[in-house]
Amino acid sequence: MSGHSDILVSHVTCDLAIIGGGPAGYVAAIRAAQLGAKVALVERERVGGVCLNHGCIPTKTLVESGSLYQKMRRCGDFGIVSEGEVRVDFSKIMARKDALVERLVGTVLELLKAHRVELIHGEARLLSPGRLQVSRDAAQLEEVECRRLIIATGTCPAEPELDGTALAGVVGSRHLLGVKRQPASLVVIGASVVGMEFASIFHSLGTKVTVLGRSSFLKSIDPQLSRRYRALCARRGLQVEIGLEFQGITPSEDGNLCVRYLAGGKEKHAHGEMVLLAAGCLPLSDGIGLEEAGIRRNDGGFVQVDEAMRTSAPDVYAAGDVTGGWMLAHVASHEGIVAAENALGRERTMDYRAVPNCVYTDPEIASVGMTEADAKQAGIDAAVSRFPLAASARALTMCAEEGMVRLVHERGSGRLLGMHIMAPHASELIAEGAVAIRAGLTASDLAETLHQHPTLSETLMEAAMAAANGEAIHFRHV
Repeated sequence: MSGHSDILVSHVTCDLAIIGGGPAGYVAAIRAAQLGAKVALVERERVGGVCLNHGCIPTKTLVESGSLYQKMRRCGDFGIVSEGEVRVDFSKIMARKDALVERLVGTVLELLKAHRVELIHGEARLLSPGRLQVSRDAAQLEEVECRRLIIATGTCPAEPELDGTALAGVVGSRHLLGVKRQPASLVVIGASVVGMEFASIFHSLGTKVTVLGRSSFLKSIDPQLSRRYRALCARRGLQVEIGLEFQGITPSEDGNLCVRYLAGGKEKHAHGEMVLLAAGCLPLSDGIGLEEAGIRRNDGGFVQVDEAMRTSAPDVYAAGDVTGGWMLAHVASHEGIVAAENALGRERTMDYRAVPNCVYTDPEIASVGMTEADAKQAGIDAAVSRFPLAASARALTMCAEEGMVRLVHERGSGRLLGMHIMAPHASELIAEGAVAIRAGLTASDLAETLHQHPTLSETLMEAAMAAANGEAIHFRHV
């Protein structure tokens, strides 16, 4: 990065420098500025990171379009008569997505400016724990001196070792979010959260989707809800196959792509106009001078931190996906706040007991806390209560009977250990579970809390009643 042609254009001194402007980095920058620090934020692309530009926000914009399209197709179930054909205008959907992303990126830029955060565009490299070199266009260098540092560089998609991944039409999630024309068919390699969200989105918009997975299906969620959702996929025509050994990707005679794989020892194949690779992430931690600054990484390349987000180097912190923990935007932001406050002399630690984790499929799936298996592994005598959406009056008004609430609680004390929801707006409902678990509430506490009628939130109360009293009011277990 250095050489005789490089030109040092400026020298910046600050209290706190942050590498990476994603959900961890820009939130840390704002919080540090609120505490009175002079902050420099280095970002090589656009603020907002993957979440805002290529992940959370653009995908949820597409989720809403797909959801509305499916509701309009079923409008007769609600007594609404549509005379004309309801169809997808993919270009307008993508234009709306792009406009919303631009709006939110602009909002973050305005917030950084309002808090007087100095935004530096370029590639950062550590010269020492308190000194950065930022490479800009045209071989220009900017030097940053700081009292404290936060590393928040995030991750990038991992590419599977598979023949044919360089073929045209084989894409990652970022490329798929930028396509101009809706594919008629799509093969998704990887039944992860990312893979299933994209599968659900494109299936809802009318694309024929096939999902292929090596060993597991949505392994991060409650196994009972995972099985229930997989069965729902089959009924809706979204094909899912798991337990496969991939052989490669080749062009097919019809101009599409062919994914070849072994299932139960038999050779099979799936065809699609496009193939999405959704096979995990790798940390963006190479080439930024971590070793030179004495910052330890684990075998996977993720930066090692303690509960205060401190690294092995003095006055250097890390936050977000680059630390390899919960790879979720809201966790990254919270870690960024904790790192910023500790860097400026406060004492904060991360509490991961109640991390809400949501999958934006149709219906949504959300979890917080322990599964039944987690509790057993921890040596806790736990029980599970449940309440089906088919017994919810509000769910019936929405024509949304597919789903369930499952509560994991400690026998005897009734202490809530986990909440798992498959329902419309599960990503909103799960916040109640996060509060309850973090506060150490019991099933009785939740059961005795008044919930508005008719709402989906009543399903949480009913499941808690089943836990506290042995039976819910509006559903009888037989």
